[in-house]
Amino acid sequence: MKEITASELEKRLDEGQHVNMIDVREDDEIATGKVIGAIHIPLGEIPARLDELDKTKPYTLICRSGGRSGRAAEFLEEEGYDVTNMTGGMLSWQGPIE
Repeated sequence: MKEITASELEKRLDEGQHVNMIDVREDDEIATGKVIGAIHIPLGEIPARLDELDKTKPYTLICRSGGRSGRAAEFLEEEGYDVTNMTGGMLSWQGPIE
């Protein structure tokens, strides 16, 4: 599984790179803020919402600490998606949130 640190992701965003991000946390966790531009698909809803994702695009997955996003990355990788897990999750994120 490919991985990226929170600081590496923040650097890419600061440089103006477009990154497709999916935050897999629950609604109450999202209420505390998410990385600007990330879409929200809770982990349990990913299998039912695959039609919202494009297999031709890479995705970076985010959760609180990196565990759930890692599980989501494994699942999506098995389904043929190009995914990267943000290690450390939002606990490591120092950048702006929305």
